[in-house]
Amino acid sequence: MANTNAPFGIRPYAYRSGAPYNGAARTYYVPAGNATALYFGDPVVLITNSGDGNGVQTVEIATAGSTSGTSLTYAILGSFQGISNNAGTTTIPLLQSAAPYLPASTAAYIYVADDPTLLYIGQEDSVGGALASGAAGRNVSLVAGAGSTVTSQSGWQLQSSSLNTTALQFRLIQLLQESDNAQGTNARWLGFINNHPWTQTTGI
Repeated sequence: MANTNAPFGIRPYAYRSGAPYNGAARTYYVPAGNATALYFGDPVVLITNSGDGNGVQTVEIATAGSTSGTSLTYAILGSFQGISNNAGTTTIPLLQSAAPYLPASTAAYIYVADDPTLLYIGQEDSVGGALASGAAGRNVSLVAGAGSTVTSQSGWQLQSSSLNTTALQFRLIQLLQESDNAQGTNARWLGFINNHPWTQTTGI
């Protein structure tokens, strides 16, 4: 059976220890000046030297393929998991799927799955050919895609053609071992974020 083509960004799956993802997240602030809508699974980065009146750090959408720069804002923090109703919430509500995407130019507190030990699932775009089984252990960039205002799901994917051993945004661990997923076009892969800001010693 062919894999379904249904991008969803990077979705928290489990911790590197093997423990299942428990819905934990941290609250961050998106300022009204943010010009890009956020959808479930969109990768986000910290904005340098920026916080709201409550001292909550601000975030914005990541830049596809960015691997270097003069600040750690190039390091992906995690993925957008919904809209929070206050600055102190640290666990996503059970009904998080009922929350809408965040429209552009809308100030809000949001949930970000930001644990540096998280493993995420991502769908490869298969542009130029699907990833081979031997891709496990190497790195890929993330590529942006349009989110859905109907499902609120991200359109971001893993960029198959970027596969390399150099420092890219996402480390592939293995092909997701589920019955509805097979190596080939639109396959889903398990991996983690490279160069996570919480593993750095330099401040944001």
